[in-house]
Amino acid sequence: QVQLVESGGGLVQAGGSLRLSCAASGRTINRYIMGWSRQAPGKERELVAAINWSGSWTYYADSVKGRFTTTRGSAKNTVYLQMNSLKPEDTAVYYCAAANSDYSTNFDYWGQGTQVTVSS
Repeated sequence: QVQLVESGGGLVQAGGSLRLSCAASGRTINRYIMGWSRQAPGKERELVAAINWSGSWTYYADSVKGRFTTTRGSAKNTVYLQMNSLKPEDTAVYYCAAANSDYSTNFDYWGQGTQVTVSS
């Protein structure tokens, strides 16, 4: 089993920045995609960013392109989400996720979530 632990959420004013971190531990998966999803109250969970093992491929939702950047740590079992120019509509619980392969964003493992609140 893989455990994911997020950190870095909080309250920030619109236009500000936050950096989320996620560390994976437990059963070793050789190479796998990691990503970030978010869920706002009353809305479905949406994938906002993903990155493959080497960092050569990334995905961003249209709503965050140009503002959010995801990177992989040198140890590969960590992933970061740098969020700039935050907007009130970015307010949500952000979840770190990991897949079982380096070829799919069908995530199998999820963190407990971290709250991000952007005030106007």
